[in-house]
Amino acid sequence: MKKFSALIIEDEKPARDLVEQYLSDFDRVEIKGQYDNGFNGLKAINDLKPDVVFLDVQMPKLTGFEMLELLEFKPEIIFTTAYDQYAIKAFEQNAVDYLLKPFSKERFGEAMNRLFDRLDKGQGSGDQLEQIKKTLADSEEILQRIVVKKSGRIHVIAAENITYLEAQDDYVMIYTRGERFLKQQTMKYYERHLDEGLFIRVHRSYIVNIQLIDRLEPYEKNNYILSLKDSSGSNVPVSRAGMQRLREKLDF
Repeated sequence: MKKFSALIIEDEKPARDLVEQYLSDFDRVEIKGQYDNGFNGLKAINDLKPDVVFLDVQMPKLTGFEMLELLEFKPEIIFTTAYDQYAIKAFEQNAVDYLLKPFSKERFGEAMNRLFDRLDKGQGSGDQLEQIKKTLADSEEILQRIVVKKSGRIHVIAAENITYLEAQDDYVMIYTRGERFLKQQTMKYYERHLDEGLFIRVHRSYIVNIQLIDRLEPYEKNNYILSLKDSSGSNVPVSRAGMQRLREKLDF
């Protein structure tokens, strides 16, 4: 009978120990490593390419959701979570399983049976992860930070440190003070998930940080240029629809 490899990514040691204890009853699974943060866990997944990952949702440095965005290799995922009701809905629809803490040995066994059924049938995990990400993208969650990989390093960008965003084909360029980061995402996603009290879409290709608006100047007929208070003195175009949003937001 084929054996499978597993990783445990969980910031609390008692929780890692519990998963390890429960896995000891399953000869088909070999634990390849345990990690207490998302940064090391992400690297391990891409390097070791496990069949399954037991992944905590709420971790301080890099959450389970943020890890999903950055994965290059896509294993089966069994989530562990303490309270995220919205996440549970997403997991029920798309994940191999989720384990709501505290979970019993019997509940863990049910998750393992579902896992073995998927792996034995050779069902791929790529679609599963894409569906989870889509479900999360359709949520009403407001982004407090954005994770992005650049030159092999993971950067965590606080939303308030973003000066503006620019659409670039299937990507979005995220500008901060002095740096920029390319992320595969849509402007519609960021328009929906960034705090509307802090950001406004002024053009189909631009979203700006309201607090960094310096001045607005006319540019050709019915068009304007918006200058930002950043280190580069950036200028972005404002469409007629964007101008209307600005008038409503800033009351002028």
